[in-house]
Amino acid sequence: QVQLVESGGGLVQPGGSLRLSCALSGVTFNNYYINWFRQAPGKEPEWVSNINPNRGVRAYADSVKGRFTISGDHVKNTVFLQMSSLKPGDTAVYYCDVPSLGLRGQGTQVTVSS
Repeated sequence: QVQLVESGGGLVQPGGSLRLSCALSGVTFNNYYINWFRQAPGKEPEWVSNINPNRGVRAYADSVKGRFTISGDHVKNTVFLQMSSLKPGDTAVYYCDVPSLGLRGQGTQVTVSS
């Protein structure tokens, strides 16, 4: 069964860090573009970052560039989103997807608040 599951969200203070995970099963992530999106309450989904290891692609939205880092572990078949210097404006449900496979996870909540 092909699926992906996000984890790693939580409550963090401004300036803090979190690492999100997107674990894939049934498909090897190296062969696909994997996106991270986020959606805050009342707002449209916002693309955050993507990776395609086979193509050497990593890209970031301007709003997170320099603060977030996307990476992949081919042994764990998992894509990570390391988030640092978090701001209240980063509060959202974060989810990953593989558009070429029509896969999207259930999302993980990130709340940045003091």
